[in-house]
Amino acid sequence: MSSPELICVGAIAGAFGVQGEVRLKSFCARPEDIARYAPLYSEDRARTFSVKITRPVTGGFGARLGGIATKEQADALKGATLWAEKSKLPSLPDDEFYHADLIGLEVVDTGGQRLGEVRAVHNHGAGDILEVFVPGARSALLLPFTRAIVPTVDLATRRIVVNPPEEVE
Repeated sequence: MSSPELICVGAIAGAFGVQGEVRLKSFCARPEDIARYAPLYSEDRARTFSVKITRPVTGGFGARLGGIATKEQADALKGATLWAEKSKLPSLPDDEFYHADLIGLEVVDTGGQRLGEVRAVHNHGAGDILEVFVPGARSALLLPFTRAIVPTVDLATRRIVVNPPEEVE
């Protein structure tokens, strides 16, 4: 039996207080929903956590994670990402995608010329950016994930059609 597909839903920003609570940053559309998707997994799947949100805090939530009882244990998790089974997450409309669905897709231009493959999806607050590995290029191609630049995402064929701005062609 294969292991379930996991989607990153949050990260631990560090300890909160001295009783083992963590400062939890949610990546969910409704941040408080992160607890509904438990158990959450560490990125390597070595650990699972139940989640109980205790209070809102600046930039996220105070939360108790199963198995974390001390400040030292909470501190040790700082920077760790939390992952949920994709099957527990809500279905998305046809024009929305989980980042994990995009990674690995072939990228072609509107003329059908292969450009590369999506290696990562970044969001630094101004919208999603596709990082495309282009064989033979010195650096990755970074494309805004907008309808104008990315008119077609076809998960069935694992292909993205892009209309890159002229300055990156």
